[in-house]
Amino acid sequence: MSIVLLPDALDDMLALQDYMLNRWTVELWLQAEDEIFNKLADVDSGLIDGAPVAELAAVGIRDYRTLITSHHRILYRTLQDSTPSSTIVYAVAGHQQNFQTLLLQRLFKR
Repeated sequence: MSIVLLPDALDDMLALQDYMLNRWTVELWLQAEDEIFNKLADVDSGLIDGAPVAELAAVGIRDYRTLITSHHRILYRTLQDSTPSSTIVYAVAGHQQNFQTLLLQRLFKR
């Protein structure tokens, strides 16, 4: 099992880190970061499963899922048929961000 942050998701994490460090303490950012990776580890190990993305599920695409942490929303997909299985992270958004806008940007990005 593995967790893979795609380049856009890594950029999201770095932007969120900058945002949080400019407004709060290093300790609060580290707690938020730990919470993100602990949730992803739980997904990757099969302990939890996020909800399908409603906008995609409406058109029959149910394998993209979201997780909510205290400060963030994570867009991911688990690839079961790969060896080993992988959890692919597509986006990490702060609760202040418009998730639908971020989703559309990722879908239509070249």
